[in-house]
Amino acid sequence: MTAMIKPLLQDDVLLADVDAAKSDRPNFRLWWLGQSGFLVQFNGRHALLDPYLSDSLTVKYAQTDKPHVRMTERVIAPERLGFVDVVTSSHNHTDHFDPDTLKPLLAAKPALPLVLPEANRGAGAFRIGLGLKAANLIGVRAGEVKSAGGFTFNGIPAAHNELEVDAEGNHKFLGYILQFGPWRVYHAGDTKLYPGMEDWIRPFRVDVALLPINGDKPERKVAGNLDGREAAQLAKAIGAKLAIPMHYDMFTFNTASPEEFVTECARLGQKCRVLQAGERWSSAELG
Repeated sequence: MTAMIKPLLQDDVLLADVDAAKSDRPNFRLWWLGQSGFLVQFNGRHALLDPYLSDSLTVKYAQTDKPHVRMTERVIAPERLGFVDVVTSSHNHTDHFDPDTLKPLLAAKPALPLVLPEANRGAGAFRIGLGLKAANLIGVRAGEVKSAGGFTFNGIPAAHNELEVDAEGNHKFLGYILQFGPWRVYHAGDTKLYPGMEDWIRPFRVDVALLPINGDKPERKVAGNLDGREAAQLAKAIGAKLAIPMHYDMFTFNTASPEEFVTECARLGQKCRVLQAGERWSSAELG
């Protein structure tokens, strides 16, 4: 059996790094937590984006024709992140809305706000045992702006694989533009390209774009995403100062190398940065 990838920073070492970074006030930091999960830090506040910090999918699919064999060790146990100020979910797939991650987080911090698509608020409340009107749940619609935990979230439609809406016209899949201080971070969630996508994002003058690169292969029997080439092209089209790839190196059946992404970024003159799980990146690198 192949050994799992060891995070660059993990457990106590990661928490020590997060604590040490707080003194760098002019800049913001982020840590990749694996798959599409990131921890964002600015002025002592922390946003936790689409965390998957359990083995729930590996257990669920162990005896099926779609085994979710984990590639990277868990960066941190969710109950140790009780200091975060807000957590997001871009859609209801378990690697983006994981009850086994969210319940320990809420146990550690019962009033923790959870930002999620308005279309998924009812299902989300049920899956983590909250009432539909619980103060924790902050539903966002495409084009809508909500604030929580010291961060502002702008809903951006995502196509996974299509642009899907509920009976009220609310998008089931979203990306978010996070705004805090002078900074703008685009977390794409799970998405493919769709007509007009760049027009939703470009006006925000994004500093950092966090983009999936695992691609779309029907034989995987799961919904697809941007591949590395498409992610690089989207970053360039929206004018992102920096692009960081995500959604790879978690499950053996649904991953991709970042090499194609890096090569296309170089061809386009798009600045990019590939992180290891648990690695810190700082906006000081933007110059």
